[in-house]
Amino acid sequence: MKIISTNIGKPTTFIWNGKEEKTGIYKLPTDQALFLTKNDVLTDEISNRLNHGGYYKACYVFSAEQYPYWKNEYPDLDWSWGMFGENLTVAGFDETKVFLEDIYQVGEALVQVSQYREPCYKLGHKFGTQQVIKQFIQHGFGGTYLSILEEGYVTVGDEFKLVERPEKSMTVADLFQLVHAKEKDLELVRIAANSKAIPPKKRIWFESFLK
Repeated sequence: MKIISTNIGKPTTFIWNGKEEKTGIYKLPTDQALFLTKNDVLTDEISNRLNHGGYYKACYVFSAEQYPYWKNEYPDLDWSWGMFGENLTVAGFDETKVFLEDIYQVGEALVQVSQYREPCYKLGHKFGTQQVIKQFIQHGFGGTYLSILEEGYVTVGDEFKLVERPEKSMTVADLFQLVHAKEKDLELVRIAANSKAIPPKKRIWFESFLK
């Protein structure tokens, strides 16, 4: 897996249900290295820190290989890397082969695969239709958030080098699909409920399916 684009967002305002809101989802490629901190990507816009940023959502990664599918679905959009609000666009990121809790060295940083992406109305606004949220879930490849175990700079060309993989886990694709499945695989639910890479509140939510 290799970084092919580092993306930064600036504050962007839009009207939603009659009210002005601010978002950082409008990210664009930058020619500068990004500094990954324990809580965010330095200089990146996070307009709502209740739902974005923090230890379990410090950096968002999306696969370059998913872009052709979405470009075919929405050919009239102004496409560039960062379209999904990701900080890092990564080539070779196969979500069926990357696991929850994986630890990677990338550039100067040590990162851990953390929680799943939950698409919201801001993605719908960017794509011009809220229908994209349902499509995003059905497609089944939501990217992943990273926790930053050791802070540092990352840049285009840096490769993700696997340092540690848990003995029992699930893939990023499995986790994303599990969250949205009506009938949940209880073995995978148990893994998620016991994973320290997932925030405590989310673990409690997974535990509720085991009662």
